[in-house]
Amino acid sequence: MKVIQVTDMSLAAQPRRLGREHGGRTVALGVVPAPDLLSTSADADADAGADKSAGSARPATADRVPDTATLLSAAVQAIGGAERSGQVDMARAVEKALGDGEHLAAQAGTGTGKSLAYLVPAIRHAVTKGRTVVVSTATIALQRQLVDRDLPRLAEALRPHLGTELKFAILKGRRNYLCLHRVQTGVPDEQEEDHSLFDPQQLSTLGRQVKRLNEWADETQTGDRDELVPGVTEQAWRQVAVTAKECLGATRCPQGTECFAELARAQAGEAHIVVTNHALLAIDALEEFQVLPEHDVVVVDEAHELVDRVTAVATGDISASAVDAAARRCGRLIEEGIADRLKVSAEDLTLLLEELPAGRMDILPDALGNSLAVVRDAAHACLTAIGPEKKEMDPADAGARKAARSALEDLHDTSVRLLESYQVEIAARNEVVWLEKPFVQDGRPKRPPTLHVAPIGVGGLLRTTLFEKRTAVLTSATLTLGGSFEPLARQWGLPPLEVPAQRDSEESPKKDGKEAGKKDKAKQELAWTGIDVGSPFDHPRSGILYVARHLPQPGRDGLPDAYLTEITELIEAAGGRTLGLFSSMRAARQAADELKDHLSHPLLCQGEDSTSQLVKQFAEDERTCLFGTLSLWQGVDVPGPSLQLVIMDRIPFPRPDDPVASARQRAVAARGGNGFMTVAATHAALLLAQGAGRLLRAMDDRGVVAVLDPRLATARYGSFLKASLPPFWATTDPDTVRGALRRLDQAASADAAPEGNDD
Repeated sequence: MKVIQVTDMSLAAQPRRLGREHGGRTVALGVVPAPDLLSTSADADADAGADKSAGSARPATADRVPDTATLLSAAVQAIGGAERSGQVDMARAVEKALGDGEHLAAQAGTGTGKSLAYLVPAIRHAVTKGRTVVVSTATIALQRQLVDRDLPRLAEALRPHLGTELKFAILKGRRNYLCLHRVQTGVPDEQEEDHSLFDPQQLSTLGRQVKRLNEWADETQTGDRDELVPGVTEQAWRQVAVTAKECLGATRCPQGTECFAELARAQAGEAHIVVTNHALLAIDALEEFQVLPEHDVVVVDEAHELVDRVTAVATGDISASAVDAAARRCGRLIEEGIADRLKVSAEDLTLLLEELPAGRMDILPDALGNSLAVVRDAAHACLTAIGPEKKEMDPADAGARKAARSALEDLHDTSVRLLESYQVEIAARNEVVWLEKPFVQDGRPKRPPTLHVAPIGVGGLLRTTLFEKRTAVLTSATLTLGGSFEPLARQWGLPPLEVPAQRDSEESPKKDGKEAGKKDKAKQELAWTGIDVGSPFDHPRSGILYVARHLPQPGRDGLPDAYLTEITELIEAAGGRTLGLFSSMRAARQAADELKDHLSHPLLCQGEDSTSQLVKQFAEDERTCLFGTLSLWQGVDVPGPSLQLVIMDRIPFPRPDDPVASARQRAVAARGGNGFMTVAATHAALLLAQGAGRLLRAMDDRGVVAVLDPRLATARYGSFLKASLPPFWATTDPDTVRGALRRLDQAASADAAPEGNDD
């Protein structure tokens, strides 16, 4: 019997099992919590987390649990590892932060073992305090590593020392779980996709995927989309999943006691460690309801991506097709004339958005303002006509009404948000609006023109909802930019380390009396520290940073011939073994198209297959090269001789027309700061560091990071960018780096030769 997404031997000992009848057999769902752990209807309507009073098991006595150093040593020994000084230093810093209630930013290079360094003190804190610790990651890969590898091994290794069974769970947003009610009832007619957007072949593929999902529903024990391999398209998944606002609630839904999302949430409420993602962490911060279990500590791994993930969750959007879909959803629930007003507003919005240029929209055109006001009012009229929810209602009808209300509320609220964002002077705005026009492929738009509205900064949000309420540990291999934690700390909403201040700047810190002292303590500036525990790699001896100073500066008309020649010569010297990181997909494709027939080594380009499959091919064939863009800058882990050269075509500044980045630069400049260095250079430094981090993934790795953009060596900001990179040995001499690559290729070939001669 598989326990759903949680290791809990104490619960598994005497489980109350539940099954679903399918074709005369019972499919076991695993351990099911007591009914009082399931959310109420109101909780589920809001996709809230476990009961606020819920926490992990009764705390173990602190003096009976060994200290963090002893637990870490036991864990490392049990899994057959070796003690690493950086790992010990980080674990000690995390333990101190949790004890003092002080936030910590911890940079830990690849190979440090940072997962154990924060998990061990987090586990000790959770067990001794009887509280839940939330661990948030940016990627599915790291979530799976924590839940499938690190935490099970730690649970086994630490069992003799903790005095209790370690319980952990993974928790995701409701739309990541299959909805049994949606599978049974299907998508209401008014919610079906506009199939006119798809050709017959696409519809056939969609039908096959939905059939497969219905079959999977009879087999899965978790309903977790990530466990469906191979996956399905977003259109197909929408047929079997609901959003938090569309959910009927566990007490009203006929499948409420079997609900995968509810089971995951209930078990998370009983766990010591809950693993989630930055998106759900952001939802927990943004919404008025609780999504995550009650917790006093958050560990944010891959913290360099936190701001972008929170910004994405906080971004609202509206399109004519969304308005039309909402009109269709409520069409059968209210008078036709009221729904038609919304449908007509969709037609008007379609014409307007087609005529407007794409990009940031600092001034709201009168016609668009009027159109958004009509959408707002029509959505409100539809909501009023639908009326409040009625408890005594058929579940299928209730589901249709809930979905319609959700769509209408989103339309209304986003329209209001868009209109209100223009009521403030440009320099004082907290939000930015832009129009995204569809990418046209094969004569068909991939998606409709869409208006977006996003916060210019999320530091204030993170400060009030995260840092002022609980202790946070933020960690990544890349947190110091230009040699300092300050650039990212500023984006997170943390204060400068050097300048203590008051939360309330109007109140003097000097007060008399005990009560005044308490108030001062409560209002003290958020305390945090930064620690860089280094890396086990000897960067100057293992890698070379080569800046092609002799090349011309990159332009906007594609890669110059000199760049293509440089790439060719570097790859040939390396014998293949190259990861090409480009600032745009256009540049990656241009390089791949022009070099494929000239290189003596295989060349793959992102988009030719799934990224995971391309990376697998690249890793398995040492001579293969792989070109790509953003996801490869941060998502490739290929140790060994398959990767000995990383090429970056240019400094990855945000595009000048990037609406959010440009608005942030303008906001910084309006406050008297340097918008370019604060936003653009920080963005570039982060990506450069992430890209350079692809080179050394194992202790015996060797290689070259080649940056073709000469500005890294010649521009004034170059020193800031280079200070953000690992301390490789640096050169601008083309002959030196080509010679080094040839020697590396010869060594790798010699190491591989005996294996090839075994026969």
